[in-house]
Amino acid sequence: MAEEVMTEELTQDEMDELDKLAYTHKRYLTPKEIAAYVLVNFGQKNLSQFISAFKEFFMIQFLKLNTTAYANINLFASIYDAVDDTISGLIIDRTRTRWGRIRPFFIIPLPLWVVGGIMMFTAPNINANQKVVWALIAIVIYGLGMSYFGAWGLMIYNITPNTDERNNLITTTKFFELFGTWLPSLVPVLVTVLPKLSKSITMEGIYTGFAYFMIILAAVFSIFGFFNMRERVPLMSREEMKETSVLESVKNIFTNRPLFAIIFSDFFNSFKAVGGSSEQYFWLNNTGSLMNQTICGLFTGIPNYVMIPLAAKMVKKFGARLTAIGAGVFGFIAYMGLFFIGYHPFGQTFHDKYILNLIWVIFALTVCGLPNKIIQVCNPILSAEALDYMEWKHGLRNEALVTTVQGYFNKLATSITGWLSGMVLTWINYIPLTDSLGNAIPQTDPKMLDGIWAVFCILPAIARGLYGVSFILYNIHGDLQQQMIVELADKRANRLAEQNAKDNAINNDNN
Repeated sequence: MAEEVMTEELTQDEMDELDKLAYTHKRYLTPKEIAAYVLVNFGQKNLSQFISAFKEFFMIQFLKLNTTAYANINLFASIYDAVDDTISGLIIDRTRTRWGRIRPFFIIPLPLWVVGGIMMFTAPNINANQKVVWALIAIVIYGLGMSYFGAWGLMIYNITPNTDERNNLITTTKFFELFGTWLPSLVPVLVTVLPKLSKSITMEGIYTGFAYFMIILAAVFSIFGFFNMRERVPLMSREEMKETSVLESVKNIFTNRPLFAIIFSDFFNSFKAVGGSSEQYFWLNNTGSLMNQTICGLFTGIPNYVMIPLAAKMVKKFGARLTAIGAGVFGFIAYMGLFFIGYHPFGQTFHDKYILNLIWVIFALTVCGLPNKIIQVCNPILSAEALDYMEWKHGLRNEALVTTVQGYFNKLATSITGWLSGMVLTWINYIPLTDSLGNAIPQTDPKMLDGIWAVFCILPAIARGLYGVSFILYNIHGDLQQQMIVELADKRANRLAEQNAKDNAINNDNN
C-alpha cells in the first residue's frame, strides 16, 4: 500500500515537471518568421563577407591608401569600437520597448552602416592626407553602426526557448547561407571580364557598384526582419535590471567558464582573417589572375551542402564541444599540409603546369575548408549554451553585455589582425601595380610571392588549431548539461507564471 502511494506521488511530481518542461518543448516558429531570420542573416553575412574580402584590396589598390596608414587606421578603429561596445552593450541589455529589446536595433543603426559601407568603396580624387581621413571616417562610421546592429545576432537566443528548435534554425540558416555566398564570388569574374568588354568599365567602378548592391540588399532584409520576428524568452523586468548592478553583471560574466572558452576560441580563430585578407593578393599575384579565385570558389563550396547537415548530425551524436574540437584540429593539419606541399607542386612556377597546379590548389583548399561550416554551426550553438548556463547559474542573461565582453577580445584580435593585414604587406615590400587604365596587374618577385603564400596558409592553420584546443575548457556537456536543461526549464516556467499573474492582476484592476 505504501509503495502504491509513493508511486502515485512520484508520478504526480513527474507530471508537474513535464508541465514545466513543456514550455521549452513547444514549437513556436512560423515559416514566415524562419524566412525573416534566414534573410537577415543572408544579407548581413554576405555583406560582411564582401567587406572582409575586398575592403583592404579596394582601399590600397584603388583609393591608393598607404599600407601602413591602412594598418594604423584599423588599429585605431578597433580600439574605438571596443570602447563603444561597452556603451552599446549596456544600452541594448536595458532596452525594453513595445517591439522588444532587440528588434529596434534592426532599424536604428541602419543609416550609419549604410553610409560607412558606401564610403569604404568610394575612391574620391583627393590628396594623400585627405584619403587617410576619408578611410578613417568610413571605417569608424561603419563599425559604429555595426556595434548596435550586432544586437540582431542576439535574436537567435530569444526567438524561441526550445533548444532543439533553436539548433534547427541555426542549421537551416547556415545551409541557406550557401546559396548567397556566391554573390561576392562574382566580383573576381566581373572585374576580370567586364573591363575587357568595354574601356568605359573599370575594376574600381565594379567594386563600388557591387558594394552598393550588397549594402542595399542587407538593409532591405534588415527592415523585413524587423516586421516579421518576435522575441519569446522571458527577460528580467526593468525593476529587476535596476536591482542588478553592472558590476555584478560583469562579475557573473567573468565567472562563466564556458563563455571564456568561446571567447578564447573566437580570439584565436580570428587570426585566420589575416590569411583571408591576403586571398586577393594570392590569386592575383601567385596564380596570375583574379578569375582563378572564382573558378576555385565553384568547387570549394560544393562540400558545404553536405557539411552543414553532417555538422547537425555530429552535434547530436558527439555534442557541439567535441565537434568543434575536431574541426579545429582538422583545419590545422590541412592548412599546414597545404603550406609544405606548396601551390605549384607540378612545376618550378605555377604557370609551368598551370592546369595541374590550379586543380591541386582547388582540391587542397576544398579539404582545408571542410571544417568551415561545421565551425559556423557549432559556434552559435555553443554560445547559446553558454548564455543558458549564465541564466541557470545567476538568473539573468545579459546577452548584449556578454557580447560586449566578447567584443573586447574580438576587437583586440581584430585590431591585431587588421594591423597585421596591412603590415605583412609592408614586411614583404608589396607594391600594387596597375596598367595605364588603373587596373591591377600581378607582381612576379619570388620572395614576395613566397611571403604571400606563407601568410595565406600558416596563420589560418594556427588559428584553426588554437580554436579547437580552446574548447577543452568548455564544461557544458554530459550530466551537467542535462541538469542545466531541466532546472532552467523550471526557472523559466516560474518566471512566465509570475509575469502572467502580474498581467492578470493589472487587467483586473483596469476592469
